Amino acid sequence: MNSYSYRYYFVILLLVSVRFSNGQTISKIVLDAADTRSGYYLVTEPEKRDSIKGVLVLLAGFGQTPEHTVPETKLHLEAKSKNILTIFCAGGNKLYADSITQHKITKILADVIIRYGVKSTDFVLGGFSAGGMIAMRYTELCMEFPDKFPIKPKGIFTVDSPIDIFTIYEQLEETARNNYSEIAVEEAVRAIAFIKNDFGVPRENIETYAKLTPFSMNKAYSQNEIFLKNLAVRTYHDVDIAWRIINRNQTVHLSNYEMSAELINRLVLMGNKRAEFMQSFKTGYRSNGQRHPHSWSIVDEKELILWMEGLLK
Repeated sequence: MNSYSYRYYFVILLLVSVRFSNGQTISKIVLDAADTRSGYYLVTEPEKRDSIKGVLVLLAGFGQTPEHTVPETKLHLEAKSKNILTIFCAGGNKLYADSITQHKITKILADVIIRYGVKSTDFVLGGFSAGGMIAMRYTELCMEFPDKFPIKPKGIFTVDSPIDIFTIYEQLEETARNNYSEIAVEEAVRAIAFIKNDFGVPRENIETYAKLTPFSMNKAYSQNEIFLKNLAVRTYHDVDIAWRIINRNQTVHLSNYEMSAELINRLVLMGNKRAEFMQSFKTGYRSNGQRHPHSWSIVDEKELILWMEGLLK
């Protein structure tokens, strides 16, 4: 355990059980009662708590709470069967790992290490949508500044995540300007407002956003992906172009997987043989049955946990 761990001890305010509509009961550990969206985490414990293999950390999407993730995936159930602890957390109304979000995640992970007695090196992080972008940048920071963060992850995966804030903003502007799809425009306008309210327009504040984005298509802006060079990295996408055209009037150019493909290619060129673009087709479905490529279900849960087990060996 690095020197960081000894500097953080937290008083747990509340420990309760949360029961979901599908019958699952999951523990809720509150660290900050004032923060009702991201001041806590949910946890699924394996049956053998005294011999936990590792910790799977799942970050919810933008504006979501940890509870939103539970019904959308079976990752925690597969993990439980393999004696892996699963943590559900959220970044709140954040699109990237700024200092506030970093602190919240750090507080949670430090508590997990102390509470469950797990090794700081036995973590795999993953996130959906903006949660994946946050998880990836946080992972990079853990690798870049090991003495300032509580863990050294074994791997990172993203679920249809937008990983380049500079490109994302340009895409959002184009979507709003084109005005082809009412739903897409509404999503774009809302995201633009949040980004501008935080640190302004990315291309006008490159220095700040370069520290927030895990990746940039424009290497002149940042090359934070170098900190993933020796790490297992996966990006998951349901590459259904026809769905995008029919439902959003968008092409590949406005997809998240264009950025992810470039990231994985760069890592492969760096010699990373564990960088993988995980492509599927028509696998995305929400828990309510809605067909949507932007869903947790694009991940093969059983296979991902097997992948994680391999990383923990």
